[in-house]
Amino acid sequence: MSFIGPRPEWTVLADSFAAQERTYTFRHLVRPGITGWAQVKGAPAADLAETRVKLGYDLFYLKHLSFSLDLQILLRTTWTLLAGGGVR
Repeated sequence: MSFIGPRPEWTVLADSFAAQERTYTFRHLVRPGITGWAQVKGAPAADLAETRVKLGYDLFYLKHLSFSLDLQILLRTTWTLLAGGGVR
């Protein structure tokens, strides 16, 4: 597991999502992380429609994978933790 990357999903949910959304397995091309682009850009996913939105963020991360994007994610995560923006 790394610090930055797509958040890991429970295996049963991941298999279910992969069966319903063929591009879901692409998010497994990188190591899962504690924080990621989907975490700093979106809310937690509760259903398949919201999971598709988070998948879009994860695929964006894969397409634009770079040190600068990782740094931006790290800064946004730090800001969220310090400012309390993640508290709902």
